[in-house]
Amino acid sequence: MRNSEEIKKIVKKKYASIAKDSNCGCGCGCGQKVAKEIGYSDQEISGTEGNLGLGCGNPVAFSKIKEGDTVLDLGCGAGFDCFLAARKVGSTGKVIGVDMTKEMIERAKLNAEKLGTKNVEFMLSEIEKMPIPDNSIDIIITNCVVNLTPDKSETFKEARRVLKTGGRIYLSDIVLLEDLSEEQRNNDDLLSGCVAGALLKDDYLNKLKAAGFKVNILKEDKEISKSQYKGIALESLMVEAVK
Repeated sequence: MRNSEEIKKIVKKKYASIAKDSNCGCGCGCGQKVAKEIGYSDQEISGTEGNLGLGCGNPVAFSKIKEGDTVLDLGCGAGFDCFLAARKVGSTGKVIGVDMTKEMIERAKLNAEKLGTKNVEFMLSEIEKMPIPDNSIDIIITNCVVNLTPDKSETFKEARRVLKTGGRIYLSDIVLLEDLSEEQRNNDDLLSGCVAGALLKDDYLNKLKAAGFKVNILKEDKEISKSQYKGIALESLMVEAVK
């Protein structure tokens, strides 16, 4: 069984490569086709930067982001969801994107410059421990990222710490419907591809609740298993968790 540092090293290497390449993504798929399959509109895809086809849903579409909010994106990648959220918060709001891969943060900053987006900040940090003040965030979004983290419980606790009372986190994530084999758990491609590190659905939800969240399931997509994961028993789960 890999330790936390080994997992992070594998994930960082894969996503650094993706950030430099731009033509492909993880096991979650790649490009405009996948973005449409997981819930993004043509307008969202063509109207912004940073779409690397890495998500498993569209958390911004489900979120209740309003003008003036401070929004945090956990595992922001090249900034796609951040830029969509930035439109919703407007000039009086702010979006913070956090990612542990230096190459992704660099690319996100370049995308922000290209778009001329002024209300987005990108920060190099692991999401289990962020340099963000307590009770400072209105809305958290995260897209197919928590499954990549070695310590999900710590990630959820950290998310709750930075949220204001009544704040919400919108999670689009891969969860398992059956246990993986030992061989699958130790497959590097499945790890960086959002599968090997995923939790069983009930375990995932129970960790959220144990961190102090009230959990509402918004959507479940089992078809993603056939379209992107070769029939592995999993689904994309869209959850609203309220502090």
